[in-house]
Amino acid sequence: MPGTVGPSEEGRSTIARHAQADQRHPILRLLALLAVVVGVVTVSATGVAAYAVWDAATALGDNAVVLGDEEPPPSLGAIEGGVNLLVVGTDSCEGQDVRLFPRCGIDDDGGERNDVTMLVHISDEPRRVTVVSFPRDMIVPIPACPDGSGGEYSAMSAQMINASYMYGGLACTALTVEELTGVDIQFAAAIRWTGVINMSDAIGGVDVCVAGDISDSHTGLSLTAGEHTLQGTQALQFLRIRHGIGDGSDLGRISNQQQFMSSMVRKLQSDSVLANPGTLFNLATTAMSQVTQKQLVLSQSIANPTLMVQIAMAVKDVPYEDIVFVQYPTAYSSDGGSDRVLPVYEAAAPLFAALAANKPVTLTGDASQGYGVEVTGEAVQPVATPSAQASASESPSPTADAETPVAEERVDLPSEIAGTTAAQVTCTQPE
Repeated sequence: MPGTVGPSEEGRSTIARHAQADQRHPILRLLALLAVVVGVVTVSATGVAAYAVWDAATALGDNAVVLGDEEPPPSLGAIEGGVNLLVVGTDSCEGQDVRLFPRCGIDDDGGERNDVTMLVHISDEPRRVTVVSFPRDMIVPIPACPDGSGGEYSAMSAQMINASYMYGGLACTALTVEELTGVDIQFAAAIRWTGVINMSDAIGGVDVCVAGDISDSHTGLSLTAGEHTLQGTQALQFLRIRHGIGDGSDLGRISNQQQFMSSMVRKLQSDSVLANPGTLFNLATTAMSQVTQKQLVLSQSIANPTLMVQIAMAVKDVPYEDIVFVQYPTAYSSDGGSDRVLPVYEAAAPLFAALAANKPVTLTGDASQGYGVEVTGEAVQPVATPSAQASASESPSPTADAETPVAEERVDLPSEIAGTTAAQVTCTQPE
């Protein structure tokens, strides 16, 4: 199929090989990152909120630090340079409530697959955030992956991407995405179903829109047309649903998940969440409990709580239009079933070239490759806080000799890349 041949090695960044750590202990650290990132995306860098987040995150270490006057909270300055973070959602039945997930009591095969796979790229200055979702049924090469015992699993030329986690854990999924995109992944995290439920409860719910009534027997989700605030089990059902929306495929489900994430970003950038130290502390402590309950898995590279906060602070002021959610471009396979899709490397290349060059991107394609959502409006960016406004008023006025900022050259992405920005309000479309 045209456009689906392997990416050229020329111009690709070096791909780091990650050692495979034990999936239950040494990697036991990653969605606390997400909770802290979620918790401090737009919060002030001073005061009780900063101390609460630092105190909660510090407890994640193997040797918790007893805080005292000699151990003040660290500065919450943003991390320098860009960040690449892999986030996966897995389908493990371990530790799940069978009442909520009946199939776990019927046909659990003991495997754990990465049914949600997202690459979060936070650029260097000027800061931008790009979230790339990879369809679970996309056929990709899986490289040789460490087996945790000093050896390695053999490479495979064509497998669904969601087999990578079952094959070699979080490190194998990171290697697979690195080889597919040419991006060096520094940090990685995985979350199981119950972890999603508990984290959405801690956030206080996320607003979503559905254009018509939805009733899905596969997930148990039933929603009437209109707007809803989802948390807990309903939030997870909404993130998992594909039957009854769009074209019923994983492609439609991805755009549904992107609606949820975009709405969550807007909520977290509002004063109702991120200016509340109690909410931030709840987020951090909830993440801690999910790690200990084996619902969250973290790469060792993200274990440092100060680093977690620094990563989060890097995105606190990113404008909605520069928070972009895209789907890796695909084309349906001619065999292997209608759900199988192939990566379209030629269409993806301009996206990853723009990320490498730190250039802003403009979407030209549809909101959803699977007809899962439609754009219904535009979100309004929160106004600056009083402290930020005061700082701005204290800044010296520009002089006639001051250089006028030059508008950055934007990269128009190919129309094969579907997606939206956080500035676009979307609504889920029934099947």
